[in-house]
Amino acid sequence: MTSHPRPIEVTDVRLAYQLARNRAGTAKEHLINLMRRQVVYDKLWALDGVTFDVRRGEVFGIMGPNGAGKSTLLKCIAGVLHPTTGRVIVRGSVAPMIEVSGGMNPDLTGSENIVLLGTLLGQPPAQMRQRVDEIAEWAGLPHMMDVPIRAYSTGMRARLGFAINTDRKPDVLLIDEVFSVGDEAFKIKSLERIKYLMSGGTSVVIVTHALKTITDLCDRAIWLDQGHIKEQGPPEDVVAAYRGSI
Repeated sequence: MTSHPRPIEVTDVRLAYQLARNRAGTAKEHLINLMRRQVVYDKLWALDGVTFDVRRGEVFGIMGPNGAGKSTLLKCIAGVLHPTTGRVIVRGSVAPMIEVSGGMNPDLTGSENIVLLGTLLGQPPAQMRQRVDEIAEWAGLPHMMDVPIRAYSTGMRARLGFAINTDRKPDVLLIDEVFSVGDEAFKIKSLERIKYLMSGGTSVVIVTHALKTITDLCDRAIWLDQGHIKEQGPPEDVVAAYRGSI
């Protein structure tokens, strides 16, 4: 577990997607345009000058409308995307819950996916095999361990993914809308585990549309809009500013 006071530092991050201005109607036409160098690209700035840090053991919320750049920002922190300019520093181990079933194979069983995802997160396979029963029990899915993931509901996949990602104490836990699925009992149980991780120094970054989650759980928050930070600070102030703009 890292002892650095700021496990996450995001400095003046800008990220651009390239959009074809003269998009071809067919794949053949697009290939011909590429060969003739006739494709013209525009830049769409998904993030534009984003700067903040996350302190050790705090819950940091990222909120804003659809298309604001929230998930893009989380993927930059996870290392899935690399900024066009600027700098992202993440210290220590990271458990990313960017997609409900991210990292899991739909054709493998629940127990096989526990070993697979745990190994991807840096745990020894033998250790993960020993943890299958306890992880399944926490997720409320001991009866589903021999069933392929493709047969799981969205809520069941979320419960299993959360249980695997939080089975150890990562330095950084990244969560993208995981609380939008599952029942109330799962949400309460998940919040309790997040608080437990925080007590051990884990920093949590949550992307959500649920403003109540921001005010109830987060220590600080940012309101992101069109790639810019519109407001940053105590969650109550950020949520109030956001509501006032709607």
